[in-house]
Amino acid sequence: MREGIGGGAEAAVLLSDGEPLASVLGAAAPGDWLALDAGVREAPWQRSVYFPEQRHVVPLPADLAQADESRLALALCHRDGRIREAAVTLAERYPGLLPLVVIRCADWAEPVRRRARHLLRQALDADAVVGLAALMLRVGRRDRGAFGVELLSQVVSSAPRGRLDVLFTDPDRAVRRFAYRLAVEHGRLGPGELALVAGRDPDIVVQEVCSTAALTALRDAGPLDEVIGPLLAARGSLARSAGVTGLRRAGQPQRAEPFLADRSALVRACARYVVRQHGGDPASWYRERCRSADGPAAAPGVVIGLAECGHRGDAELLRPLLAHPAGRVRARAVAGLRALDATDTRLLLPLLDDPAARVVRETALALLPYATALPSDHLMRRTGQQWARHVRVAAFRLLTARRGVVALRAAVALLDDPDVKLRIWAGQCVQRWQPAADEPLGDAEVGELLDRSRHLFSDYVLRRRKRQAGLPA
Repeated sequence: MREGIGGGAEAAVLLSDGEPLASVLGAAAPGDWLALDAGVREAPWQRSVYFPEQRHVVPLPADLAQADESRLALALCHRDGRIREAAVTLAERYPGLLPLVVIRCADWAEPVRRRARHLLRQALDADAVVGLAALMLRVGRRDRGAFGVELLSQVVSSAPRGRLDVLFTDPDRAVRRFAYRLAVEHGRLGPGELALVAGRDPDIVVQEVCSTAALTALRDAGPLDEVIGPLLAARGSLARSAGVTGLRRAGQPQRAEPFLADRSALVRACARYVVRQHGGDPASWYRERCRSADGPAAAPGVVIGLAECGHRGDAELLRPLLAHPAGRVRARAVAGLRALDATDTRLLLPLLDDPAARVVRETALALLPYATALPSDHLMRRTGQQWARHVRVAAFRLLTARRGVVALRAAVALLDDPDVKLRIWAGQCVQRWQPAADEPLGDAEVGELLDRSRHLFSDYVLRRRKRQAGLPA
């Protein structure tokens, strides 16, 4: 849709004023055509879309024979089924109207639907598919929309591969998913090509479809390196995990060992499976590297990997890493202790002041079950504006977990915080606050805190909050 047009209704107004369709919807995305279809039926501008001099007259189907492309586009979206049906018949004169014909293929009116499908079946070829695939897939999600997807499958399947390679690189991920699924179904891509696609495409569904198909080729003793190599080098964890799993069939478990320290938990789990299937011990591999001085610095996945397959006694290897110079390793060590159920509040509490935000986030998550045992004064001091935002957020999260007056005190203190998100969060906590069941009612501090935040409540709600806290309203 042309820049500066606010939506489908505004585009419809421009078309009704005689603007050319190519000017208003030249390189329109699928959503723009759907917005126009809905916008034409919006009530505020329903005068006469086609003939302004007849503002209150609904044009009859016979009048459409004189309509130009812009007004015929509006007729294709009209709320009157007779007008839509007549417009579909005339739409074959203007190839630019084919996207609206695609939409009419899912029309609720059977005569409109029948004519639109007949026209689309005649007009759709390999060249038209490239521009209409995304819209046809969007319309295919609607009731009665399956026809377009089925027709798209037929055209794509029968067209020469070179004519449709552009679908494999379409910016719309739904188109890429459709194209690769169809290519796999009809065997139009070799295992090496599929592996390369799985390694470079950012969409996880495409990665899964192509990597699974590529690995299936290994059953026939295909070219292992041609398939596994690109998968192991892939950026996406789904493709890498498929490559690691393929190493078992390939009988190359030694190549899986480096992936025991991968940044992805899925890849690490697949690597442990492959190593175990060939008699290896991943836990021993992790322990050996956690004891070394330089191993964890290069691969934080070693630290969390030990927690994923080790036992509680392995916490002794992780605790020294809480002081590691690399922030990623410190964060993984905290996460590992939490996974092993070996959280030590005395050791972790100082890490709330860590300069690395990821360390503080992991520390807050690990300390959350023990929030009531933490010193509230220590946490309250860290909600001050002199502390970094990630420290204030972690301290406030732990304070709110304590509930009662401590949580209310922390929330009211942050109502003036310079960070907008933290300020809004604090306000929401004040509005949701309820007295703790184990605290005595009638605390004067609660009344003072509620009065300081009275701008967040109506008078009625404020009085009710005070009565719940055992205070005079």
